[in-house]
Amino acid sequence: QVQLVESGGGLVHPGGSLRLSCAASVSGSIFSFRTMGWYRQAPGKQRELVAQVTRGGSTNYADSVKGRFTISRDNAKNTLYLQMNSLKPEDTAVYYCNAALLLETFWGQGTQVTISS
Repeated sequence: QVQLVESGGGLVHPGGSLRLSCAASVSGSIFSFRTMGWYRQAPGKQRELVAQVTRGGSTNYADSVKGRFTISRDNAKNTLYLQMNSLKPEDTAVYYCNAALLLETFWGQGTQVTISS
């Protein structure tokens, strides 16, 4: 069994910061996923990739968040993070945690992030 639970969403002003967390539990090993990442979906838009990190530590970011967001993980706490700085109203969306094994992909339930003045 694999379970991903997101937390840390909320309401902040433009220019503010939030840190999202994704707590992962795995029946076999911990953080053995080939790829872990964050996706987001705003009303009326498609779900899009925000940031991802491979098992080897390589990271990739959407052009819209480069220089503002940082993806990281804490193996001791079995948790994936997304540090979001200089937030803009366009960042408002439901953010989802994603993790992929060799043959399976898993999703969290999502956490709401709202940026408003």
